[in-house]
Amino acid sequence: MATLLLPGEVIVILQPAGLTQYKGAYCPPGVPFSEVRRGPMDGHADWTVVPDKDGAFPKVMSFAGGRFAYEYDGRDKQGRAVYRYAPRLSPAHEGIMNGVAEVYAERALNQAKEQGR
Repeated sequence: MATLLLPGEVIVILQPAGLTQYKGAYCPPGVPFSEVRRGPMDGHADWTVVPDKDGAFPKVMSFAGGRFAYEYDGRDKQGRAVYRYAPRLSPAHEGIMNGVAEVYAERALNQAKEQGR
């Protein structure tokens, strides 16, 4: 299905964090740091953005009432504006990571129980 764009609009694609975005982000003990890269809206291409008069794109886009932030990271081969998950700028990130830590802890506990049989 073709997307109809208004003049000047560019499709936005949301991607996992790159090193710039996740360096120094919160990661609880027991969780692989690779989990920090994953944003809750990665892969979505449902939004558009209009560059300003100088051709610059907004540096940050936020979603879910400001709970999740994505930083502008250039354009891809299809000409879409690439925004990467920015955990350090996302107020909900720490809570999400604590939930991920619970899942990892539960998995480790279950594996220990299985090995103890």
